[in-house]
Amino acid sequence: MLINLVPDFLAVLDADDRFAAYLDYFERHRDLLTAYWDNYVLEPSGPHFEDVIRSTVAADRSDLRALLASTDLVSLARQTEDKVRMLLDVDVPYDVVIMVGVGAANAGELVVNGRGVAFICLEHFTGVANPDTQGLGLDPELIPLWLSHEITHVIRYTSPTSRSSMRDLVLDAGGYYSYWDTGRQATLRELLVNEGLAVQVSRAVSPGHAAWEYFGFARRQYARIREIEPLLARAAGTDLDRSALGLRLRYLSGGMSDEARTVDRTVLPERAGYFLGARMVEAAIGARGFAWSVRASDFELAAAADPVTERPRLTVVS
Repeated sequence: MLINLVPDFLAVLDADDRFAAYLDYFERHRDLLTAYWDNYVLEPSGPHFEDVIRSTVAADRSDLRALLASTDLVSLARQTEDKVRMLLDVDVPYDVVIMVGVGAANAGELVVNGRGVAFICLEHFTGVANPDTQGLGLDPELIPLWLSHEITHVIRYTSPTSRSSMRDLVLDAGGYYSYWDTGRQATLRELLVNEGLAVQVSRAVSPGHAAWEYFGFARRQYARIREIEPLLARAAGTDLDRSALGLRLRYLSGGMSDEARTVDRTVLPERAGYFLGARMVEAAIGARGFAWSVRASDFELAAAADPVTERPRLTVVS
């Protein structure tokens, strides 16, 4: 189901008391917004929570209003959903949420009460970097890329035919996805292929972008990762079957210190694991297709790869 929270957020901006209006907005969508804040922002209570709200509702939103006036976001989301549904043979209900966030993730995945949620935060897709909102200034044309990426995660986590350990972890948590808990419990192998699958689906659903955009990289960052790919593969290879939050943060998160990302005296670029994960799943997708691969366990994906080829070749989109 498509859920458009943008009108509710605009009503907050039009209110006389924006802070109180946001708190009311939060209460009306408490389950969803609590999961968003817990996973991507901070605990939604206390003075820090209130400070973020105040800065969010006071920010200049002229770029957001220009985006809404020029782009049919609902149609764009529906068209993306249709493409993903056909590609992945979707067999489970889920929600797609169009929202305005608080400057955290540009997009993300959630599972709330057993139901998957893929969301997109429009403050990052106005085409104009906005320091007031921490908006990244991404082109609106990238919305299908990121939305298909997040829907892929949702299918892997909730499909009844998924053999992913991520699905097991979500079930064990009572139908709730936690970035932090899965980071502690899932193996690095699972975390890497999880992101790699989402990258590959986004390339199929939204072709034609620069290669680095599918990974959320800058051009130089992408070039650097390709340059150190053998080192990256060796470094991760020793930890593939280990589980630790630090591994997720080292290979798949931004904001980590250089020291935390240093391997063999080389500082790995942030989120370099997205590139490695895409390498790891490409051969399986070629052999078994997208729908099977997105639901496969990490070891099934490895077994489906061509045993003759040590490293599957990644087709670069330019």
